[in-house]
Amino acid sequence: MLFAYSLKYPSLNLIEFTSKGMYCGPGDFYIDPWRPVERALITHGHADHSRFGHKYYLSQQDTIPIMRARLGFNLYEGVGYGEIRMINGVKVSFHPAGHIIGSAQIRVEYKGEVWVASGDYKTEDDGISPAFEPVRCDTFITESTFGLPVYNWNSQKAIFEDMNQWWQHNKERGIASVILAYSLGKAQRILFNIDHNIGPIYLHGAIENMNNAIIEAGYKLPFCQKVDMGMKKDFKHALIIAPPSAAGSSWLKKFNPYSLGVASGWMAVRGGRSWQSADKGFALSDHADWQGLNWAIKLTGAERIIVTHGYTDVFSKWLCEKGYDARTVKTEFTGESPGSNVVDDESIIVEEQES
Repeated sequence: MLFAYSLKYPSLNLIEFTSKGMYCGPGDFYIDPWRPVERALITHGHADHSRFGHKYYLSQQDTIPIMRARLGFNLYEGVGYGEIRMINGVKVSFHPAGHIIGSAQIRVEYKGEVWVASGDYKTEDDGISPAFEPVRCDTFITESTFGLPVYNWNSQKAIFEDMNQWWQHNKERGIASVILAYSLGKAQRILFNIDHNIGPIYLHGAIENMNNAIIEAGYKLPFCQKVDMGMKKDFKHALIIAPPSAAGSSWLKKFNPYSLGVASGWMAVRGGRSWQSADKGFALSDHADWQGLNWAIKLTGAERIIVTHGYTDVFSKWLCEKGYDARTVKTEFTGESPGSNVVDDESIIVEEQES
């Protein structure tokens, strides 16, 4: 029986794991590097995958407005899904990852060898992000944020039915509904799928900023008003969407009395609600669950699997027992971290409101 093993920075042929990140030697480029480099290929716009300081950025074209909003003006270049670029003789293309708008798996081919770096991904079609597409390869670099059998998501339809009922119930009680969701990805997913007939929806400024970037990329989102300081509104029928960084802030006092909900995959396990002292938890994640991870890996046809973040050791061992050549590699990716805002936006400043 094979067992997974972990090396800090192993040399694995076409893509190596270095102190700066995933490096393709023949192409002389990095994928989602965590230290400044000359040429960076970016899977998506979350802060742990697209970082400041690179000279050139190449990404799926819808990610560029997001990076510009987060990182300012840099040398960005965008490509469409499936479009092929040759970089120093290496064939590169970006394919839908289903994680958030603009997210992509990066396919790298050189001398007949094919690797795919997945970035973060989910396998359920959320109705707004381009749906995940399996890409055949020899080696697949995967996340395992929720790489345990306990994580199996309910259907998106069922989750939003629950969310709508919660909001409706709070409205009937005469209290506001505040839901915490990452400003990039999950907030737009909620906006796109929630029942707007229940009542008005208001947004934290960080979410409005990301919405503006996504609209710039060509997507249509329902109009919702930003919560401004000094706003005199009756919020008792409203849904307010805010980033996790707003938890426990004076900004929330504006909506008293309110019920606090949290949208996160970590809500699937007992005690998850205490993560943010929430009244209601919704196990809504933009990452693949256990079944999704296994399904995606099977469809790649890859024999070698490299697991970069999440439940790496457990998931790698499982894959080895299923006959894959699987190994774990230490990276600085975080996925959806419980109690952390790292994938939200490190530049968020919670707006304080007058007491």
